[in-house]
Amino acid sequence: MEAPLKGIRVIDWTIFQQGPYATTLLADMGAEVIKLEERDKGDPGRAIFAIGGADTNKKGLNFYFEANNRHKHSLTVDLRKPSAREIVYKLVEKSDVFVQNFRKGVADRLGLGYKDLSARNPKLIYASATGYGPLGPDSGEPSFDYMGHARSGIMFTGPADIKDPIYLTGGIADQMGAIMLAYGITMALVARERYGIGQEVNASHLGSMMALQGLNVSSRTILGHQFVRNSREDSFNPLWNHYKCKDGQWICLGMIQDKYWKDFCKALGISHLIDDPRFNMMKLRGKNRRELIKILDDVFLTKDRSEWLKILDEGGDFIYTVVNSIDDLPDDPQVRANEYIVDYDHPIAGKTQLMGVPVGLSKTPGNARGRAPELGEHTETILTELLGYSWDDVARLREEGAI
Repeated sequence: MEAPLKGIRVIDWTIFQQGPYATTLLADMGAEVIKLEERDKGDPGRAIFAIGGADTNKKGLNFYFEANNRHKHSLTVDLRKPSAREIVYKLVEKSDVFVQNFRKGVADRLGLGYKDLSARNPKLIYASATGYGPLGPDSGEPSFDYMGHARSGIMFTGPADIKDPIYLTGGIADQMGAIMLAYGITMALVARERYGIGQEVNASHLGSMMALQGLNVSSRTILGHQFVRNSREDSFNPLWNHYKCKDGQWICLGMIQDKYWKDFCKALGISHLIDDPRFNMMKLRGKNRRELIKILDDVFLTKDRSEWLKILDEGGDFIYTVVNSIDDLPDDPQVRANEYIVDYDHPIAGKTQLMGVPVGLSKTPGNARGRAPELGEHTETILTELLGYSWDDVARLREEGAI
């Protein structure tokens, strides 16, 4: 059976990460994605040579561009030329979705705004990735991932003992903005299927990062305050905390009911604390949390994590897991079993691994295995086979500098 978005054609006029990753998510699910790129240099993401303190290249492969553009077809155009815009108009008439993430007003000035394109294809889904949303005083301001962190409040949600704002590496705001944009596009496609309408879709760094925080923001809007920030040493529930083991590895506990306490004490060899009046109820454990956390810190430091995992597995129906580093993920058996990371034989890099599809569909699954295109790799094919241009037309367009 085919992938769920097989037959859906997406025009991807996006750069860097937020927009490109949204269309990659659609491509993973079978959509045909045609990436419009500037004719000389392409997506500026191709030219990022260092990020996160590390080189982005491996055997001539730019991992940043690769991660955000697999499966796509690259069409190079100079949109300042009328003949190049005419190519886009012809594509729009044959496509389902148009995605862009340029600053407010850029698309309209080039004749590529929603009003222009929907006139040529009324059922078009027109999606925009922005920093702060389509409305409001800052709707036209530029934004990157860092700004999404800053504006959304998430930089002040860390441990209480860290007073300064913290930036989470890895492009989290770009990723969340992309996920929400792909979600919106999918919903718009469903609406089109049901009601026969095209429409605009908007997703922003700001809105997406607020949604990511969920209950913390809702606590502020409903109760009038955000969650209390605690340090690990001051976790209100000591059994909802993480502890360092003898080998330097960490283990995470997630038990929020009194029913675990008795068996937990037995498993850890601290049965004398079961009826201790300081700790024998969750409310009391919260009141005396610092004292209990210190005790548990000392206990967990007596054995390696592998020993504690076996003890907890055999000692009761506990809720716990390992604390992974990013380096641990490719070898985690749970990650591998669910194909959250998959093997791929890349034509340039050779044997490598890719982020898999995080959503499983039993009958119409997606597939993350694929490469990003070379700049302009599919220009001639798209023009001649999809849009009906002759080879003489292609030569003329090249001479004009339109492609």
